[in-house]
Amino acid sequence: MDKQIARLRRAKSTRSHIRKLGVPRLSVLRTGQHLYAQLFSADGSKVLASASTTQADVREGLKSAKNMDAAAKVGRLIGERAKAA
Repeated sequence: MDKQIARLRRAKSTRSHIRKLGVPRLSVLRTGQHLYAQLFSADGSKVLASASTTQADVREGLKSAKNMDAAAKVGRLIGERAKAA
């Protein structure tokens, strides 16, 4: 079986299980330059909260947009936005 097909099959199964549980899903993407985080509704139809190091309010005071300090700041911010949502 092709690796990509197997990965997509596992992802589909996992997302189906998350939908049955009815809990929001957190997606984190780390590129070479930035960090992105999004919180999706249980059915995946709506983004409840998002944060990334490309945003000016997150970026201020950071040396780099891809280190542990940046990750902590993005995590803290998405938590605050999720509570507000």
